Amino acid sequence: MFEYKTIEKPIENTLLKEKGSKFIGFAFPVNNEKELKGALEKVRTEHPKATHHCYAFRMGLEGENYRANDDGEPSGSAGFPIYNQLLAHEITNVLVISVRYYGGTKLGVSGLVKAYKECAKITLEEANIITRELEAEIEIQFNFNQQNTIFTLLSKFDAKVLHFDANENCILTASLKLAQKESISDKLSEMQYVSFEFKD
Repeated sequence: MFEYKTIEKPIENTLLKEKGSKFIGFAFPVNNEKELKGALEKVRTEHPKATHHCYAFRMGLEGENYRANDDGEPSGSAGFPIYNQLLAHEITNVLVISVRYYGGTKLGVSGLVKAYKECAKITLEEANIITRELEAEIEIQFNFNQQNTIFTLLSKFDAKVLHFDANENCILTASLKLAQKESISDKLSEMQYVSFEFKD
C-alpha cells in the first residue's frame, strides 16, 4: 500500500548492437516532471547526433502517470517495448531512454520492437531495484514550552524535521512515512494547544 519499487540510481550507456545500428540505454529514477525533463535533456545533449531518442516512463504509486514515445520510429515499435519492460520489472518512478544511431540497415518493425525491448531489458537488469516507502509532510504548530513533547513524538515515528521556526508559537515541518499518518494524527489530536495539517 505505502511502498513502491524503483531503481536505486541512474544507469547509463548500456550498449546493444543490431545490424550496424547502435542502441544506447539509460534509466533514471524520477519523482516529478522536472526531474523527467532534466534527464531527457541531459541525454539529448550528450547524444545530439543520434537518429532517435525513444523513451518510456512510469510515475505514481500504481504507475498511473506514464508515456511511451517512439520519437519518429514506426508507431508502437519503440516506446511501448520500452514501457513493457518497466511493467515486467514492476517498477515505477523510472524513465528509460533508448538512443539509436542508425547503421544503414533497416530492421523492420519486428526488428525494432525486439531491439528496443532488449535495450531496455539489459539497461534495467543492471539497475539495483529497491523498495521505497511513500512519505507525507506535516506542519505542526505548538507552544514554545511543548517543544520536548513534540520532538519526542516525532523521533518515535522516525520523522525527519525539515524546518523549525522557534518562537512563542512554534511552527515545524517534518516528513514521515505515509503509513504512520493516522497514528501520529491520533497522538497530536490528543494534545492541547497543538494544531497540525498534512501537506499534499
